[in-house]
Amino acid sequence: MKKILIIRFSSIGDIVLTTPVVRCIKKQHPDIAVHFATKSAYKGLLEHNPYIDKLHLLDRSLHKLIQELRDEDFDYVVDLHNNIRSQRVCLALLKRVGRVYKLNFAKWLLVNTKTNLLPPVHIVDRYMAAAEALEITNDKQGLDYFLPQGTSIGRFSFSGMLNSTPYIAWAIGGKHTTKILPEDKVRNVCALLKCPVVLLGDNNDKERGEAIASGLPHVINATGQLNLHESALVLRDAAVVVTNDTGLMHIAAALGKKIVSVWGSTVKEFGMYPYMPQAKFNYRTIEVNDLDCRPCSKIGFKACPRKHFRCMREQDEQTILNAINSFLG
Repeated sequence: MKKILIIRFSSIGDIVLTTPVVRCIKKQHPDIAVHFATKSAYKGLLEHNPYIDKLHLLDRSLHKLIQELRDEDFDYVVDLHNNIRSQRVCLALLKRVGRVYKLNFAKWLLVNTKTNLLPPVHIVDRYMAAAEALEITNDKQGLDYFLPQGTSIGRFSFSGMLNSTPYIAWAIGGKHTTKILPEDKVRNVCALLKCPVVLLGDNNDKERGEAIASGLPHVINATGQLNLHESALVLRDAAVVVTNDTGLMHIAAALGKKIVSVWGSTVKEFGMYPYMPQAKFNYRTIEVNDLDCRPCSKIGFKACPRKHFRCMREQDEQTILNAINSFLG
């Protein structure tokens, strides 16, 4: 084989989780040209990856992308998304395809009947299985995230504080509300921490960040101020990262950080917990066990279906604090 295509259109965490496949293909078969198709919104996640020879970006027109991919005449396609759009691409290319097995029925059973038939396998290993025809082996080196040269947060007034003392990075956001630890709990834990805390998130998290940081001089609300690479830089230099089940959790894992992850409506049995085979004891997962309603979704909801939100409202703040302090020493 001379040229292969990997497909994963979204989202941040899922794309970061594909990076071991990319690396293993390129390092174990350096003669193969590795191309990657993703949405243009996620270009920044991959454009600095030295194991990718060429990116193909999906804007609005799937037809245009298909035409571009046809011209490449790939020898093999690895579909790590396996949704309607990626299947349309594969069908149009008329090439041999390896696909990730999404285990949708087993996930449905766990969500709807609480019967767990999911294999205890991380999604990275299922991604690897999709590329087995390429005869690669998992090098167990974890995830990759490549920061562009020159990435800096020097323009922000808080950068000096972060350069002079150990700090905690706390990713307070998430795409789905049922995966987000309520702001009062975040604030209560922050109030008990002795070192600086940097709150990370996008524009949707700014108001929550302001409420958490209000009256706590050691808490810095950086939500909505940093781009993704700048947020990754803050993660990289943090002593500990606290995060919900979200994309920044996987970036933190790629950077080899000590992670405290707080789980709500989703569960690690779906295979999306921090992937750190080279540092298995570098993370703690915090969750409320023995709830008959959990998991209520494989991705999360805008609001708790039962309106009680016990999976996050009953999170024990002392447990979170203890997990953080166990890493601070």
